[in-house]
Amino acid sequence: MMSVNRLILSKSAQIRQLLCTVKHAGKHVVLQRNIRTHSRNLAYAKDLFLGQVNKDEVFPYPEVSLEEVEEINQLVAPVERFFSEEVDSAKIDRDAKIPAETLNGLKELGLFGVMVPEEYGGLGLTNTVYARLAEITSLDGSIAVTLAAHQAIGLKGILIAGTEAQKQKYLPRLASGEHIAAFCLTEPGSGSDAASIQTRAVLSEDGTHYLISGSKIWISNGDMADVMTVFARTEVEVDGVKKDKITAFIMERAFGGVTSGKPEDKLGIRGSNTCEVSYDSVPVPVENVIGEVGGGFKVAMNILNSGRFSMGSSSAGMIKKLIELTSEYAATRKQFSKNLSEFGMIQEKFALMAVNAFVMESMAYLTAGMMDRPGLPDCSLEAAMVKVFSSEGGWICTSEALQVLGGLGYTKNYPYERYLRDCRILPIFEVLTVFQSEL
Repeated sequence: MMSVNRLILSKSAQIRQLLCTVKHAGKHVVLQRNIRTHSRNLAYAKDLFLGQVNKDEVFPYPEVSLEEVEEINQLVAPVERFFSEEVDSAKIDRDAKIPAETLNGLKELGLFGVMVPEEYGGLGLTNTVYARLAEITSLDGSIAVTLAAHQAIGLKGILIAGTEAQKQKYLPRLASGEHIAAFCLTEPGSGSDAASIQTRAVLSEDGTHYLISGSKIWISNGDMADVMTVFARTEVEVDGVKKDKITAFIMERAFGGVTSGKPEDKLGIRGSNTCEVSYDSVPVPVENVIGEVGGGFKVAMNILNSGRFSMGSSSAGMIKKLIELTSEYAATRKQFSKNLSEFGMIQEKFALMAVNAFVMESMAYLTAGMMDRPGLPDCSLEAAMVKVFSSEGGWICTSEALQVLGGLGYTKNYPYERYLRDCRILPIFEVLTVFQSEL
C-alpha cells in the first residue's frame, strides 16, 4: 500500500483539477476532484491515497433491484440443490478429478456463462449476482476454481478487450461449457512477476499469423482447455526503436503444437485440473490478438483486477458453512460438564469467524455494486483489497474452526480438514498476497 501511495504522490505534478461526471444509481452527480490524467477516473480507494474521501462513491451502499432479487432467487435455489444433492466433494478430493456428470450438471445450470452477455449465449448476469453464486460454488473448492479459471480469467480477456468478431466466434461455445477456457500467464521463471515472461510470439513472413513458443505453469484447466488466453513477448517498434512488449492472444488447442503436462498432485483443490502447458511454434492468426499488439500487460492486469472481488464472497460462503457445521458440534460437545459453546474462548473464535465473514461479504458486494454501476471509476484497488483481506482472513478462520473441532477436524472422515487444505491456496492465487500488499 505504501508503494502505491509513493507512486501516486510522486506523480503529483501530473494532477490537474477536472470536472468529472459519474453515474450513481441512475442519477448524474457532478464531483469536483483532483485526479491524474488517466483514461479512467480514479475510484474511492485510489482517491484515498490522494488524501481525498469521496463518500458519494460508496454511500449509500449499493442496492439490489427487485428485478435482480427475483433473478438471484431463481438462480440460487437450483444451484444450492445441485451442490447439496449431486456434488460429492469427498470423492472429488479423493480422486483428484471432477466427474464428467458433475461438469455436465454445471453446464446445464449455465454456470460456465454466468457473466457472458445473453447475445453470446450466456446468462448476462451482473457482478453482484456472480458474487452471490460464488458463495455457493465455494462449498467445493475444486469446482469453484474450475469455474473461476474459466470465466473470471479464462474468457474474460475476450469479454473485456476482444473484438466483436472474436466475441461472436468464441463466447457462445465458452458460455455453454462446450469449450473450456484457461488463463495462461505464469511461467517457471516469472511467478508473480508477469512482466518477466519469456514465451515468445514471432510474426510469420507473410504477416498472417504468429508462431508462439514457450511454456506456462500452474495453469488451472490446463489439460481441459480448448481455448486459452496466452501472453507472449512480441517485437514492436516504439519511436523507431524495436522493443519487446507483451501481447495477449486467443489460442485454440486445435491449432496444434499445444501439449499439457501431468496434472499437479496438490495439497488442496485437488479436483481442479492444474498442469504445465507448452507451446511449440503454435500458429495463431493475427486476428486472434486481444487488444493491441504490445498491450498485453494491460489486458492481463484488467483481467485479474476484474475477477478478484469475487474471492470475498467465495471466502465468506465457505466460512459461513464452516460456522454452521462447527457451531452444531460446539453446541453438543461436552467438556468439563459444559458444552464447548459455553466457553468464552470458543465464543471468541466464533465471533472472529462471524466478523470476518461479514467484512468479506461487505467488501465483495460493495465492490461488485460499484463495478455494476455504469461509468464508475476503476475499482482495481478495491478488488485487490478484497482479495488480500479475504484470502488471509479465510485461512485464519479455517484454522480457528479446526481448533474448535480438535481431533475431529484433523481426520479425513469429516470435511473440515479439506476446507483447510482448499483454503490455503487463496493467499497464493493470482499474485501472492505478500507481493500484492507491497505493490
